[in-house]
Amino acid sequence: MLARNAESLYWIGRYVERADDTARILDVSVHQLLEDATVDADTTARTLLAVLGVEAPQGDPLDAWSLTELVGYSPDQAGSIVASVSSARENARGAREVVSSEMWECLNATWNALPERQRYARWVGPHAFFSYVEDRAAMFSGLAASTMSRDDSWRFYLLGRSVERVDMVVRLLLSRVSDRMSSPGWLTVLRSAGAADTYLRTYRGALDASRVVQFLLMDKLFPRSVFHALRQAETCLVDLDNRPTARIGAKAEALRLLGRARSELEFLRPEELLDDLPAQLMGLQETIRDVGEAVSLQYFHAAPWVAWTAPEVS
Repeated sequence: MLARNAESLYWIGRYVERADDTARILDVSVHQLLEDATVDADTTARTLLAVLGVEAPQGDPLDAWSLTELVGYSPDQAGSIVASVSSARENARGAREVVSSEMWECLNATWNALPERQRYARWVGPHAFFSYVEDRAAMFSGLAASTMSRDDSWRFYLLGRSVERVDMVVRLLLSRVSDRMSSPGWLTVLRSAGAADTYLRTYRGALDASRVVQFLLMDKLFPRSVFHALRQAETCLVDLDNRPTARIGAKAEALRLLGRARSELEFLRPEELLDDLPAQLMGLQETIRDVGEAVSLQYFHAAPWVAWTAPEVS
C-alpha cells in the first residue's frame, strides 16, 4: 500500500472518532450546563477546553453556547467537530482508491449537511447537532466494517480509530480526576463515553467512582475501554508488521509502546488504580502521543527526493 493512502486511512479513523467522541462529551456537558444552575459555567467550560487541548479565549466568561460555538461549530479551531469532519473528508477525497464509495458518500454528505445542521441547532438547541454527528459517525463505522476488506487498509483505519479512542477516553477521565468519589459527575463520564447502560448492567446499578474508572480503563469486553482499544491497536500493528524472522522483543517502537501500556493495565491491581490516577492518565496520554509519532515514522515517513547528477568530466 502507498504510504499516503495508509496515512489517509489512519487519519480518517482518528478524525471520525475525534468528532464522535467530542460530540458525546459536549452533548452531556452542555446539557449539564443548561440544566444545572449550581454549576459554574465558565469554570466548567474552561476545564473542558483544557482537557480537549483547546486554548480558552480570554475576556468574556464562557457558557454553554460559546463553548458549543468554539468546540462544535468553529471550522478554524483544530479539534472541533466541524474541523474533524472536514479533515476526515479531505483525507478520504485524497485516498478514493482505497476508500469504498459508501464511506466517501457518507463523509461527503455529512460535511455538506453541517452548515444546515448548525443553523437548525442554533434555533432548537445544540443537542440536535451532536446527535446528528454521533449518528453519522456510527453510520460511517458500520459502513467501514461492512465494505472494507480485512487487509492493510482496514488495519490502518482501525489503528487510527483505536489510538484516538484511547486518547479521548483518557481526556474524559482527566476532566473528572479532581471530583469526589461520590460526585454525580462520574455518571456524566459514563454517558459521555456511551458506557452508562453497559456499566449499570455490569455492576447491577451500583455507581462507584473506582468501578467507573476500572470499567473505562481496564474492562476487556467493552469496546470503548482503554484496554480494549490498546489491544485492538496492538493487534493491528502485529498484523501490519508481519515479519516472522524477528525473534527477540517488539518489532517496532509503536508496538513496544502499545504492548507496555496494555500490559501495565492488564496486570495492575484494581485497588491500585486510584492511588495516583492523574499520573497514570497523563502517562497514557504521553504514550499515545509517542505511538502516533512512532507510527508516522515507521509507515508514513517519506525519504527525501535524491537528484542524480552526472559525474563531472575533467
